[in-house]
Amino acid sequence: MSDKQFPSHARVVIVGGGVMGVGLAYHLGHEGWGAETVLLEKAELTSGSTWHAAGQITHSTSSFSLGKCVDYNIGLYSGGLEAETGQPVTWHGCGSFRLAYTQDEMDWLRHTLSVGRSLGFNIELVGPDRIAELHPFYNLDGVLGALHTPDDGHVDPTNVTMAMAAGARAKGVQIIRRCRATNITQQPSGAWLVETDQGSILCEHVVNAGGTYARQMGEWSGLQLPMTSMTHHYFVTEPVPEFAELDRELPVIRDDRKVSGYIRMEQKRGLIGIYEKENPNSVWHDECPWDYENWLFDADYDRVMPWLEESLNRMPIFADLGITREVHGAISHPPDGNPLIGPAPGVRNYWCCCGTQIGIGWGPGLTRELARWMVHGAAGISMRDYDPRRFGSYATKEWQVTKAHEDYKLRHEIPFPHFNRLAGRPVKPSPLYERLKAKGAVYEEVYGHERPRFFAKGIEQRDHYGFGRTAVHDVVGAECRAVREAVGIMDISAFTKVLVEGPGAEPLLDRLTANRLPAKVGGIGLTHMLNRAGTIELETTVVKLEEGKYYLVCAAFFEQRLLDHLAAHLAGEEVTITCLSTDWAALALNGPRARAVLGACTEADLSNRGFRWLSAQHIIVAGVKLWAMRLSYAGELGWELHIPRDGALAVYDALTEAGQAHGITDYGSFAMNSLRMEKAYKGASELTNEVTLAEADVLHLARTDKAYLGRDRTLNPDLRWVCAYLEIDPDGQHDGHGGEPVLIDGTVVGSTASVVYGHTVGKILAFAYIRPQANIPGQEVDLVIAGAPRKGRILGAAAYDPQSQRPRMDARQEALA
Repeated sequence: MSDKQFPSHARVVIVGGGVMGVGLAYHLGHEGWGAETVLLEKAELTSGSTWHAAGQITHSTSSFSLGKCVDYNIGLYSGGLEAETGQPVTWHGCGSFRLAYTQDEMDWLRHTLSVGRSLGFNIELVGPDRIAELHPFYNLDGVLGALHTPDDGHVDPTNVTMAMAAGARAKGVQIIRRCRATNITQQPSGAWLVETDQGSILCEHVVNAGGTYARQMGEWSGLQLPMTSMTHHYFVTEPVPEFAELDRELPVIRDDRKVSGYIRMEQKRGLIGIYEKENPNSVWHDECPWDYENWLFDADYDRVMPWLEESLNRMPIFADLGITREVHGAISHPPDGNPLIGPAPGVRNYWCCCGTQIGIGWGPGLTRELARWMVHGAAGISMRDYDPRRFGSYATKEWQVTKAHEDYKLRHEIPFPHFNRLAGRPVKPSPLYERLKAKGAVYEEVYGHERPRFFAKGIEQRDHYGFGRTAVHDVVGAECRAVREAVGIMDISAFTKVLVEGPGAEPLLDRLTANRLPAKVGGIGLTHMLNRAGTIELETTVVKLEEGKYYLVCAAFFEQRLLDHLAAHLAGEEVTITCLSTDWAALALNGPRARAVLGACTEADLSNRGFRWLSAQHIIVAGVKLWAMRLSYAGELGWELHIPRDGALAVYDALTEAGQAHGITDYGSFAMNSLRMEKAYKGASELTNEVTLAEADVLHLARTDKAYLGRDRTLNPDLRWVCAYLEIDPDGQHDGHGGEPVLIDGTVVGSTASVVYGHTVGKILAFAYIRPQANIPGQEVDLVIAGAPRKGRILGAAAYDPQSQRPRMDARQEALA
């Protein structure tokens, strides 16, 4: 119990006292909200999953955003936190190795090395001799190399959490132990009522940091928070004689292929952790028992034995030793492995700080960003991968379990670029799903929707993985050429589609959009919505269908974010907001022969005079009334056709039949990405919550003569970085994947956000966030791609059709194309 009186009110109530909840309390204190924050823990701090964590942390991550968090965490653990609070954290800065046995694993390490150099990490790729020098006891048979991260280590989970708790209390946070929350409900006023076995607290913000209880806690408030408790083993051996005389601690070994886990010293003993790749175990599908405290399960040796045996082959000095401690505890796994950090879907001021399978490694950095988000309106890193709103109602309990099992088995597999998680699929197939699958479509899932990546022509119909170019490269190139030279058709039904209508529609949207709304019926505008910090929430296309009726289209994964943003900023307007994402399908028709194909299927006037660029009309295609929008993400003559779901197949069939004479080709998202990069169109990797409109270099899409949310901050001329457009010299194999460093005269000036090969222009193209003073067209730069140096230069215009003449092509030009 706290020695303070039980509070009746607070600005923030955090429910859960593990590393995530305490980490958030600590960082809210540092952001100025400490005296207004209360943390509740049903037992003792760390008594859920935190106390039994192995406590490792590594710079070996190819995620740019997580890399920022990890680097902060290591600095906190290795001195900052103890110096601040006087509380010991028991940091072991022993460094670590991640081993590679295959060329694919070596490519993974090379890419990780590139990302690490972008972030300024102390990181190197080494061979077996160097591994043996620093760790003479590991069996290196078959090892090609390793990523060495000398600043890594491990920490005592309980000590570090208690130190953050001390830091939180010093900033005014009230921590109440032995106080179980029993319900969380939103009141008519919008405030949250947190009921406990000691009384109730009314608060403005509530945070679910419940760990293995988080999912069932969400149900109290009518929320579906997808995560499943998976059980994980680690084992501690008897004292190791060979460790007795060591004067330093051996580096942690991460052996993804042979051990599917990690091996390290635990004092003078050995510690072996395993993520089995077959038959993983999940528990508590309905409810984690409330009376569980410091709970462990009996070890299941049969399940982990193949990897445990191999760990003894790899560390033969363990082979004759007994196991003195078996740790088999539950950890939350979300469907995609990334934690749930941010606003809960569909409600205001309910925050998720849960679903974290690697709490010690990721927790403090992520909770720092959540604290910034709550206090200032935006986090300092891109939160797209962690935003709880990335899942929709399709994430049922049964599906959650299926995906958590998949995620657990992938924990120590190679994270190939564009890795496609196939369990529990398809989720939300479009009306064209089976038709396109029969034509070779290889699908990806975006917010539950199935979207074609590419069409397998001449290759096996599956994903082909690699950090370098694969067989898919030429397939995508052929799709791009078809769009540029003839006509391509793509199923874009996954796009978010929202109707905003009513007398208050225009005032609401005008307050939330940086660009001017379309003035005429049928007008189309591209705009951005910002948060109160002035950074980008999302980009959306706005179509004025009628007076007081607007149609918004944006990326699939922003559906709930868009709906929540609109709802949160209603100010009494009479508005109806309807999500049409599943009820309506959509097709993109692009290329110099697009008008000829569409014209064969409709009586509408498609000429420049009859159907101007950036306008929308109701037209009839194949007997189906639909909305046609003249715009093109590919940068060609083109239309988007938004169609009632039941009519989509008929429209597609009519267009493909009419297109046979013009060489029509199906294409997917991989080609779309290449085409948009050739046109220097920014996408979701560039337009994030980290940046203002000025920093994203899209200020030309913002008005200075209107008021809108975030206006003053986004117009701030004091830029931290700016989005530059680059071309990179090819090496014929590795094009890059984002996160690679950009250097001038040996100094890192930024990092890539998107990298792709432009098949039309024959160049590798990239967007990169760099220092503003470095963004000079023609400026020569160096990059590190796949661990090797590469030359590049900054471009001043789009690599393809810089004057954007092709989308505005009239019938005469089309005839000459």
